[in-house]
Amino acid sequence: MATDVQIAAPKVASVNPATGEVLREFEGTTEDQVRATVEQARLAQKSWNELGVQRRIALLREFQHRLHERKSQIAEVISMEAGKPLAEALTTEVLVVLDAARFLIDNAFRLLRDEPIPHGSLATKAKTGRLVREPHGVIGIISPWNYPFSIPATETLAALVAGNTVVLKPSELTSLVALELRSLLRAAGVPEEVFQVVLGNGATGAALLHSPVDKLIFTGSVATGKRIAQIAAERLLPVVLELGGKDPMIVLDDADVDTASSAAVWGAFVNAGQACLSVERCYVHRSLLDLFRRACAEKTKKLRVGNGMDPQTDIGPMIHERQLQVVEEHVEDAMGRGAQVVTGGARLPELGAHFYAPTILADVTHEMRIMREETFGPVLPIMAFDNDEEAVRLANDSEYGLAASIWTRDRARGERLARKIQAGTVMVNDLISCFGIGEAPHGGVKASGVGRTHGRFGLEEMVRIKYLDSDLLPRMKKVWWYGYGDNFRQQISGFLDMQFAPSIGQRLRGALRAAGILWNKKL
Repeated sequence: MATDVQIAAPKVASVNPATGEVLREFEGTTEDQVRATVEQARLAQKSWNELGVQRRIALLREFQHRLHERKSQIAEVISMEAGKPLAEALTTEVLVVLDAARFLIDNAFRLLRDEPIPHGSLATKAKTGRLVREPHGVIGIISPWNYPFSIPATETLAALVAGNTVVLKPSELTSLVALELRSLLRAAGVPEEVFQVVLGNGATGAALLHSPVDKLIFTGSVATGKRIAQIAAERLLPVVLELGGKDPMIVLDDADVDTASSAAVWGAFVNAGQACLSVERCYVHRSLLDLFRRACAEKTKKLRVGNGMDPQTDIGPMIHERQLQVVEEHVEDAMGRGAQVVTGGARLPELGAHFYAPTILADVTHEMRIMREETFGPVLPIMAFDNDEEAVRLANDSEYGLAASIWTRDRARGERLARKIQAGTVMVNDLISCFGIGEAPHGGVKASGVGRTHGRFGLEEMVRIKYLDSDLLPRMKKVWWYGYGDNFRQQISGFLDMQFAPSIGQRLRGALRAAGILWNKKL
């Protein structure tokens, strides 16, 4: 028998991964509630867009001010819910968002205003054209748990300043952080219906995908991203997909070992390795291999693993058991195929259920899962190479292409090799920080996804491009309209020669044949 009663969505719990403490439980958002939320956003979008870019920039400036005031409290919520150290919550989350806001405050008006388009053809010189950027409407954002503040906030700010309204579905593991973002935007003056949060598990995300949003931005796994792309294709819903990485780090034979080893340790273990831009494959020139490996091991053993709320902590817990099991499986597979554990390689149960020792693996090969699949945990596998060509080949031997790094004393050499790497971003003598550069686009190639967030190209993803053309001689019939005949054919042939013939003589003869085209009678 038909019924209008909808089954309630499952509750979701926010849990501190370091202690197991349940921080708060939330009612999940039902499919009907998701659709109603999107409709509210649609109704609010017109007036939000009519507010104008300058007024929206002023609200972003107020948001930036309030975030700066509350930076410590926001960092604490991030640390409690995602497990990362307070220092990382400030640098990789709060700082990133403050700078993204700075970029939009400084540049959004210039980048969103009408752009004149000059016409090079003589046939269209009597026209004036421009590009007009218009918001999509309602932007749906599905964000992950590993960077629960910086990822959705940077995407949201770009969407809002462009005149869109936003419905955010955060990971069910980090609902509290999403609500902090909502609180900051509301306090800054963003209307309630303009930015809304729907809480829940994967079913809530699916409901948002199937709702009448005008564009969807998703950050998550390749498998889920492919399913989203298939569903979106059914109604030609535009999407941006950031689907992770297996980022290589290449240490050339002239690299500074002390600097590069410090970078490798931080790049592999920041956020307990739970970063799309983590160093997941490290290739070291054979002449430096032993020295580099020893330096990494010595530095790793000095790292302090513990509760992220402790200011002394360098590495916090992994966020849940499922991800920890993936790390264990990859390490066990590597050891079974001949890899050696230099340090780490096991859980740290004395600290809690979700702690895993920062791990360095030697003697790895591309036959191992640790070098093929996204591990997303605190593991640094190190492999030798013999020359630059081999390093590039190994780096490109992956289905992923998010980012990469090259380490060398010769910047020109590094930049030459960077052009050969198949990735959305390649950094020379640095890593990961590209995500925190407000001007830099973020996104990858191959299985790492499609589209970009951040910077100018991220802002362009939030608008539709309309070409607007006005004729300066509105009472004149166009020469290419009806009224053909042999005279017109000869005249237009001459007109083409006048513009495009290779020699001056041919162009002059073409101009003579084109004479009279303006007086050719039209219907």
